[in-house]
Amino acid sequence: MMKITIIGANSYIGRNLIFEIHQRKINAELKLYDYADVQSDGENNYHKIDILDKRSVSKIDFNCDIIYMFVGKTGTLAGFDNYNEFIDINEKALLNVLKEYRNQKSSAKIIYPSTRLVYKGSVSSLGEDDEKEFKTIYAVNKYACEQYLKMFNNLYGIKYCIFRICVPYGSLLPDISSYGTIGFMLNKAKNGQNITLYGDGNARRTFTHIKDLCDILINGAISEKCLNDVYNIGGKDMSLKEIAGIIAQKYNVNIDYIDYPSEQFKIESGDTVFDDRKLQKLKIV
Repeated sequence: MMKITIIGANSYIGRNLIFEIHQRKINAELKLYDYADVQSDGENNYHKIDILDKRSVSKIDFNCDIIYMFVGKTGTLAGFDNYNEFIDINEKALLNVLKEYRNQKSSAKIIYPSTRLVYKGSVSSLGEDDEKEFKTIYAVNKYACEQYLKMFNNLYGIKYCIFRICVPYGSLLPDISSYGTIGFMLNKAKNGQNITLYGDGNARRTFTHIKDLCDILINGAISEKCLNDVYNIGGKDMSLKEIAGIIAQKYNVNIDYIDYPSEQFKIESGDTVFDDRKLQKLKIV
């Protein structure tokens, strides 16, 4: 039986991943960890931890095959005011995990989700080695964590696989809404409010349904070919205007186009469409 540890078991991706593992009837023992008193979906083998307390992190079972690291704090402008929190939750948390990984002499593969925001926007599709640009604290946090994993692999031989995610959407559970772009649009539309878009809405993204995302996270974790590297996760390439139009039509609301606030304009990435040929070559999708 495979042993899987999920740190951040109450997160959007974590909860959906657990559901998909059950749906696929994967023969696995799950060990689940998060900051809340209980697991949101009533899962067993759940333990409350404080990811910033090294003594608490030492209670995590690293005697497993796979470790999913889903702890993180997202945001754009918020990171400039709350930088300590962003550095703590997005960077120190991973470093605490990596230290305890070594202490317990683990040989598990760490699966780490990264973001489109590490890239410099481009009208061309983006490959893993394309130019990087960091306009937010969060983007720097994520790229720093990618580098920590590489450093610890080089120095201590820890195993990892990094998946860069553009825009996830959907849910396999009824009470979860996706975060970020799609979540914002849906929340507005479901409440009968018009969807607001900055600028002309022509910026393009790669949208990945949560089931496809979870399948890749599972298959990549199991595959021996996916090891010590970074991969873009593909999906459907569309403009924000196109996505907003689909949602607006479904909920019978309109789209309002507004000028960018000055600060939002300065951190806007432009087009971020993923080239996922590197992942496709592994034939795990």
